[in-house]
This record gives sequence, structure tokens and C-alpha cells, in this order.
Amino acid sequence: MTQRVRTLLTVAAAVIAAGGVTGCGTLGGGNDEVRPQSAEQNDRGGFLGFGGGEPEAQNQIGVNSFLWQASLDTLNFLPVTSTDPFGGVIVFDWFADPNVPNERFKATIYVLDTRLRADALNVSVFRQQWINGGWVDAPVNPDTEIQLEHAILDRARELRLSTLRD
Repeated sequence: MTQRVRTLLTVAAAVIAAGGVTGCGTLGGGNDEVRPQSAEQNDRGGFLGFGGGEPEAQNQIGVNSFLWQASLDTLNFLPVTSTDPFGGVIVFDWFADPNVPNERFKATIYVLDTRLRADALNVSVFRQQWINGGWVDAPVNPDTEIQLEHAILDRARELRLSTLRD
């Protein structure tokens, strides 16, 4: 495992630990919601569509809110490029650790289901190295994506349990 991957995983672990201590925050520290204000959350953690009626009659948006928030919490050290809460995609921009300036990472997270399940999450990590005056794509240890998925799933479970206690 390269020093950069170790650093990334250490930072991710620290973020998870800090998130467990400080609770669930929002991106940017403000009161901004990732989801539309009028969307209601169903008992499985997915968002319900707009409009009245019984929850079964409403259209569901294919995003598990616990996985969504856990993804943002876990990778909060990466700048967010774009989000699509309806499609379940979070795109993070490049991040270079000041201690390893010749290497940078970015990630894309796909939340694929309204249920809190391991197969409802897919993490893609991209790595580049500074070589001969330009950024060149470099391989990422496949274990990195798996470890990030596990960290996000653990955080999502914590979020789900905290809602059950409230």
C-alpha cells in the first residue's frame, strides 16, 4: 500500500471518528439540506416524492438518505464538484495532501438503492501523479475503494441507529 493510500485511509478514519463524536453535520457547516425541503423521508431512509397522499402512492427517489449523508460525512475532506440526490451521484474534486504534493485523488460515489444495503453503494477512486510537468493517471489499490465503502456503510448504520434512538 502506498504512502498516499495510507494517508487517505488515515484521514478517512479520522473523519469517521470525528463524525461519531460530533454527530451528523451538513456539508459546509451550514443549515443547507442536501435534499429538497419538501421531501419526506420514508422508513427505509429513502426520500419520498412530492405531493400528498399515502407514502405508497408517492414516487420514491432512488437515494438512501443514510448512505447519502454518510458518503458526504466520510469524504468531507474532498471538495464536492457536483451532486445529484435524485440520481444518487456525488462527484468529489481532486485533493492533494500537502505532505504528498505529487499525488492527488478524487472520488465518485453512487448510491444505487433506497435501502441501506452494501450493494446499494459503489465508490470509485481515481489517482494521478505529477510526472514530467503534468498529471498522469495512476492505478488505485482496489482495497481502497472497498475500505471506503465499508467506512461509509459503518457511518450510515450509525446514522440509522441514531434516528431510532430519537
